[in-house]
Amino acid sequence: MVDATDLTIRPATEGDLPEIVRMLADDPLGATRESPEDLPPYLKALRSLTDDPHQHMMVAVRGERVVGTLQLTIIAGLSRKGATRSIIEGVRVHADERGSGLGTRFIEWAIERSRRENCVLVQLTSDVSRTDAHRFYERLGFTASHVGFKLAL
Repeated sequence: MVDATDLTIRPATEGDLPEIVRMLADDPLGATRESPEDLPPYLKALRSLTDDPHQHMMVAVRGERVVGTLQLTIIAGLSRKGATRSIIEGVRVHADERGSGLGTRFIEWAIERSRRENCVLVQLTSDVSRTDAHRFYERLGFTASHVGFKLAL
């Protein structure tokens, strides 16, 4: 289980970027779309996220080592009587931390932050091939209630 005394969840910094991108690339899907050796586009994106108060690009750090990352986006809307919702995406846990409880702690952080932002709903998407991730999210109370669609541009 996660030892909360040596785990910190904090905003990502530029110095965290190489490890974040390595985690994004460390699975079959990420291996085909991420480029850990080409950091400038990621740096530009991180700066944009950091400048937006509705974006929370976070890392989990154990000691001095980045061991997890996620992005939490807060979205105002008109539906549900003008409800605010959040979207969790880009969740990654370092390979040697998987199964430790870190992912649960990280998602719990995102849910609590969403509550503090007065969100009425937390949503996320997960690629259909990530069946282990689906079981993980369902254990945390998420339901597969919608069908998602994407259009590559």
